[in-house]
Amino acid sequence: SRTTERSSHEDGKPPNPVDFNFMVPKKEISMVPDMGKWKRSQAYADYIGFILTLNEGVKGKKLTCEYQVSETVEKLLAMLGTLDRWIDETPPVDQPSRFGNKAYRTWYAKLDQEAEALVTAVLPSERHDAAPEIAVYLKESSERHDHGFFFFCYWSKCEKSY
Repeated sequence: SRTTERSSHEDGKPPNPVDFNFMVPKKEISMVPDMGKWKRSQAYADYIGFILTLNEGVKGKKLTCEYQVSETVEKLLAMLGTLDRWIDETPPVDQPSRFGNKAYRTWYAKLDQEAEALVTAVLPSERHDAAPEIAVYLKESSERHDHGFFFFCYWSKCEKSY
């Protein structure tokens, strides 16, 4: 997780994305004591605040209610369609394995190779500089099968900020 501490938003508004300096994230939480730095960061406050805002936004809503889908969300859905197609193109390997199918490694290798291009296709042209950073969240880890969750939260937060 990226734990860059940013100044607080005194005016209550999110930072202007034009002012961002994007960078490839590096792991900064390796031990339990490292969590304190993350929990004190503006990024953590923004992340938790965004999740709580989403929670409030869906209270009392029916699953069938109408909603407007942004162009960015449409592009994200197309990207998910690509990832789903890759699953179809990478059938499971017939193997005895307790720890997952080896075909996942093939699928993940393609994701690893194409992640930045996938992200770039979703971003507005003036934000293509963010692709290397965001792609890291899409890939997360080849060993953890829950990869990508933070990506979608992060992406949704960015979409809200634009």
